[in-house]
Amino acid sequence: MGRDQPVVTVHDAPAAADVERDATGSDPAGGPGRRRRIVAALRAAPVPLALIVMTALSGVVLGRVYAGPLLPQLVAAAAAGSVLVGVAARRLPSWLVAPLSVLAMAAFTGWSMRLAAARADLPGGLAEVTVDAARNGIPRLLTAMIPVEPTPDTLLVPLVATWLAGLAGAEVALRSGRVLAGYLPAVLLYAGALYLVGPNAAPALWPTIVFVAVAALGLVTSARPRPDVVDPVAGPAPALRAVVRLRLAAGTVVGLVVVLGLVAALGPTVVAQVDGRPVDPRRYVEPPRVETLDENPLVRISGWALHPEQELLRVRTDRPASDATASPGSSAGPADPSRGDRARIRLAVLSNYDGVTWRVGATYRNAGRILPAVTPASGSTIETVRQEITIGELSGRLLPAVATPREVSGARVAYDPLTGTLIRPEGLTPGLRYTVTSDREHPDENLLSIADVPAGDPVGRVLRVPDGVPEPLRRLAAQLAEENGAPYARATAVEEFLAEHYRLVADAPSGHAYPNLAFFLFGPRNGGGQRGTSEQFAAAFAVLGRLTGLPTRVVVGFESTGDGPVRAGDAYAWPEVLFDGVGWVPFDPLPRPDDEPRPVEEDFRPTPEDPPPSEAPQPSVEPTASPEPAAAPGGPPQSRGVPTAVLVGGGTGGLLLLVGAALLVLLAMRRALTRGRLGRGDPGERIAGAWREVTDALRLAGRPVGADLAATEIARLARNAVPEPTPAAPGRPGVAADVGELADLLNQVGFAPGSATGEQADRATGIARAYVDGLRASRPRWRRLLWPIHPGPLRWR
Repeated sequence: MGRDQPVVTVHDAPAAADVERDATGSDPAGGPGRRRRIVAALRAAPVPLALIVMTALSGVVLGRVYAGPLLPQLVAAAAAGSVLVGVAARRLPSWLVAPLSVLAMAAFTGWSMRLAAARADLPGGLAEVTVDAARNGIPRLLTAMIPVEPTPDTLLVPLVATWLAGLAGAEVALRSGRVLAGYLPAVLLYAGALYLVGPNAAPALWPTIVFVAVAALGLVTSARPRPDVVDPVAGPAPALRAVVRLRLAAGTVVGLVVVLGLVAALGPTVVAQVDGRPVDPRRYVEPPRVETLDENPLVRISGWALHPEQELLRVRTDRPASDATASPGSSAGPADPSRGDRARIRLAVLSNYDGVTWRVGATYRNAGRILPAVTPASGSTIETVRQEITIGELSGRLLPAVATPREVSGARVAYDPLTGTLIRPEGLTPGLRYTVTSDREHPDENLLSIADVPAGDPVGRVLRVPDGVPEPLRRLAAQLAEENGAPYARATAVEEFLAEHYRLVADAPSGHAYPNLAFFLFGPRNGGGQRGTSEQFAAAFAVLGRLTGLPTRVVVGFESTGDGPVRAGDAYAWPEVLFDGVGWVPFDPLPRPDDEPRPVEEDFRPTPEDPPPSEAPQPSVEPTASPEPAAAPGGPPQSRGVPTAVLVGGGTGGLLLLVGAALLVLLAMRRALTRGRLGRGDPGERIAGAWREVTDALRLAGRPVGADLAATEIARLARNAVPEPTPAAPGRPGVAADVGELADLLNQVGFAPGSATGEQADRATGIARAYVDGLRASRPRWRRLLWPIHPGPLRWR
C-alpha cells in the first residue's frame, strides 16, 4: 500500500488542480477542453463528409436520365441519412448499428414513396404502391422511357442502394478506420449509376472529377498524424533514421515504377475506350409487350361490327369552345359531312405486314405522366385535347387516346414514341379511369400537293411489300399510279377508287391476307366480293399504296363525338400515308353512305394472264387408217399395258393407304406424347406435363395464350374458353374451375421444387384430362374430329 501511494498522488494532483481552477472560473473543460473536442470533431468530419458527397454524386449521375430534380435530392438525403446514422451510433455495439440503420431506411423510403406517388398522381394506397414498386422496381427502371419520371417503382432501387452503400461505407471507414476500403461501396454505386445511364446521356465529366477530388481529400485528412500520438521513430538514433528514410525512398521508387508500368500497359486500352459508346443495359431487358390479341387488333373490327351496341368505353372531352375538330373523313382528302364533328381516338398503329397479317410491331417503354415531346411539322396547327376516358368492355392492353398523347394520369402506361400509342402493361379492367392530354396535329393542306414521300432504310418497314402479291393487285396499282404522278395524287386516286367501287357492310368476314384482299377487290358481286368492313378498305389502301411507292400504315381506333359512350359500332380502321415535312396524314377510303358503288369492271379490266391462241388457219392433216392388228393364232390379241381403270383404282387406294397410315402415326405419336407428359417423371414433371396439355388444348381450340402471361391469368382464360362447365362429381366444381387448382400446383412446383406429391400429380393429371375432354366437346364437330391427329403439339415449343 505504501508503494502505491506515490503513484496515486502523482496522478491525482492534476485532477485536484483542475477542480481548483474550475472553482476560479478557468476550467480547461470549459475552455481549452471544449476547443480540443471541437478540433477533434473537425478533424474527424472530412471522412463522413467525403462519404456523403461521394455517395450522393451517384444520384447526380443517375439524375441525368430522370425528369426533374427529385431523384438527386432524395439520393443526397439517403446518403446523408445513412452516414449520419453510422456516425451517431459509432459508440454502440456493431451488431446494433445495422438494424437501427435499416429501420431508419424503411422510414425514409416510406416517406419517399408517399412523396413520389403524390407527385405522380398514382392511384392506390401507400402499401399497394410500395409492394408494386418492390416487385417491379428493377424491370421498370430498366425499361422506363427516358427521361424517367421519378415514381415509386423507379426510385425504390436507387434509394435502397444508396442507403446500403452509405451504411457499409460508414461502418468500414469510421468504425474500422479503413478509409480506403470504406470508399468501395460508394465507388461501386457510382460505377453502377454510370453503367445504368450508359449512352443515354452525355459523359459525366464534372461529377467524376468532383468524386475523385473528394475521395483524395478524405484520404489526405485521414492520414494526418494526431497530436496526441507519439511518433514511434522520432527517438531513434540518426543511423536508424537514415535506414528508415532509405527504405521509404526505395518503397516510393518501387511504387512509382509499378504505377508507371500499369499506365503504360493499360493506358492505350483505356484511351481507346474514351470515344467508344457505352453499353446500354436496357437492351438486355425485354420491354412490355402486347398480347397476341393486341398484336393484330385489326381482326377485331368484324367482331365489333356484329355487336354495334356494346359499350367499349366512355369519353368526356375538355377543350376550348373555339377549337375546331378535324373531320374524320380525312384531314387531307375530301371530308365527310355525314359524320359531323367526330374525333378519332387511336387504339393501335399497325406498320408491319407479311402478306398475311398486319401487326403492331412496336417497342413500348414504361413511361410516367409526361411523355416525350414530338416536334410538329412546319405549318401545321396544334389542337390540345384533354379527355377523361373510362374503360367499359374493351379488353387487352392497348390504351385508347387521341393522337398524339403528351400527358397521362390515373394509369401506369408504357409508350411507343414511334407510333404515339399507349399500353397498360397490367391490362385493361372495367372501370379503369384515366386522363390523357394530346396534341392533335392538323397539317397544312396547301403543302400536300407538292409534298414528296421519304424513302430508304428509316422507312423500310412501311414501304415493304412481301412476296406473293396477286398479279391483279399489281396491275391495279400500276394503273392508278401511271395516271397520277405526285405522291398525294396517287394516294387520293387510291382513296377515291376504293370509295367509289366497293360497298361497306358489317357482316363481311374478317381477313386481310393477299387472297382476302384479292377477293375483296376483284371477287364477283353476287358471290360476296367487292364488299367488306373498314378492315378490308384500310388494308387494301395500305397495300395498293405501298405498291405505288407510298409509305403506309393501318390505324385501328374509334370515332367519338367527344362526350358520351363509344360503342363497338364506332370502331373502324383507316390508312395513313407519310409525307416529307408534313408527317402521317390519314385518308378515308370508305364509301359515302348515299353513294351506290360502281362495278369495278367499268374502270379496271384485268388483262388475261395467257395470250389468246393464234387465229391463223392451221393445215389440216387427214388421219391415215392404221392397219388392224392381226390376231394371234390360237386366241384373241393380248393387251399391251395396264388398263386405265386399274391405274386409277390402284393410285387412289395407295394414296388412301398412305393418308391413313400418316393419320395413324400422328394419332399414335399424340397419344404417346400425352402418356409421357402425364405418366412419366417425378410429380413435378407430371404436373408440368398436365399444364402443357391444357395450354396445347387451348391452342388447338383457337385460344392461344401469350408467353408473358402468369399461370393464374392463363387459368382465367382457360375457364372462359369453356362455354358451360362440364358436369363433375357431386360436391366438386366443374373442370373449368379446376384449372385454377392446376395453376396453383404449377406455381408450387415452380417456387418450391420437390414439394409436390404423387397424389397432387394424380390430381393434376385428372384435371388436365377432364379439361381437355370438356374443351374438345365444346368445339365444332370438324374440330373434334381433327383434334387427336393435329400435329401441332408435336412441334410446338
